[in-house]
Amino acid sequence: MESQPLLRGPRAHSKFPSWTLFLAVCAVGIGGTFQYGYNVSIINAPTQACAEPLLEVAWRFAWAGVGLCVQPLYFGEVAPKHLRGGVAMGSSIFLTGGILTGQIIGLRELLGGERHWPLLLSSSCFPAFAQLLFLPWFPESPRYLLIDRGDELSCAKALKRFHGSSEYRREMEDIQRECFALDGEKPKKPWQLFTDRGVRWQLITVIVLTMGQQLSGINAIYFYATYIFKQAGISAEKIPYVTLGTGACECVTALTCGFLIDYLGRRVLIIGGYLLMTLCSVVLTLSLTYQELYSWVSYVSMTSIFAFILSFGLGPGGITNTLTAELFIQSSRPAAYMIGGTVSWISFFTIGMLFPFIVNGLKQYCFLVFLLECSLVAAFIFLVVPETKNKSFLEIKKEFNKLNFGRNAQKKETELYERRELHDEF
Repeated sequence: MESQPLLRGPRAHSKFPSWTLFLAVCAVGIGGTFQYGYNVSIINAPTQACAEPLLEVAWRFAWAGVGLCVQPLYFGEVAPKHLRGGVAMGSSIFLTGGILTGQIIGLRELLGGERHWPLLLSSSCFPAFAQLLFLPWFPESPRYLLIDRGDELSCAKALKRFHGSSEYRREMEDIQRECFALDGEKPKKPWQLFTDRGVRWQLITVIVLTMGQQLSGINAIYFYATYIFKQAGISAEKIPYVTLGTGACECVTALTCGFLIDYLGRRVLIIGGYLLMTLCSVVLTLSLTYQELYSWVSYVSMTSIFAFILSFGLGPGGITNTLTAELFIQSSRPAAYMIGGTVSWISFFTIGMLFPFIVNGLKQYCFLVFLLECSLVAAFIFLVVPETKNKSFLEIKKEFNKLNFGRNAQKKETELYERRELHDEF
């Protein structure tokens, strides 16, 4: 039997199938996670110069995070199967790009001083304006059009624009199969997922991964960064420039993960990321303990900080949202994102409240807590989460049915097959 080429068809799988898809990702990203990351940076930049006025406007800027759930949901639904991971990583790429841009614009030499902070904060309107200008020209999610609204014609038109007129049929067939499997099932409410046995382990996975992302210690790293930089002999005036390095690290690793995710798969990157973060926590704990004895140990601490950030960006930072899109079919996906977003913000609030007490109680040994958390999440992913690369949403659901239904999983598949055969006869 002749061997088949890995890349078949008129287009290489490494390329975007159309400019419409690429531009839609940019239009959604620039007003979504990019603006959120930018807002976070520009709020932090002038805090020392004008803390009181910022208290009045901080919440207004924080609401840019509302789109954090909608953006990866849209990316996951419009992307072709072989590029779904890379397209979904657009959320993290634009987020880290926004943070880095805000850090640069927020330098005191630019707009970070007390005199220019009103201009700095008002600059947030430009990403929002760009999205309002360009996004209406792009189609709605094809899966939403066919499965939720039953508009097959609009779905086909959207797929042609996103995937090209010669490549859209395969994706159309996949959406039709999912629509048939749902059998007219209406979109579920968030609380309904907690009682649905068919998504039990998917929901557990999303909760564990979302909590793991926020409680991994990345916020502790940023808390300790300034202290460690000072211990390494960097002057207070130079620390903002060194901090740019942390933003650049996140941006580079998000881009790298975007290129690798559809090649190596999700499991390798996210498990590897958590294991590397575990190792960095060990090294950082030791270096913080002995840095008073040896002057060179502070440079080990600096290296550990950058290595931790690189590990986070390469795995947990971006793949968590990607998996949330992939683990659910259309009727459950929006509710799953609402639950994931809620868990994320609750976890963020919790670590923000508890971390000062953890630091006061454990000092540098606080990273041992994050070491344990990263190890447990990596073990959970290894044991529970299947690889989702190049799989349809129905194929991923079939993988989880083995966990959700146990011995009855085969019976569920047989019932679906018989319904499909009966449908084809008519």
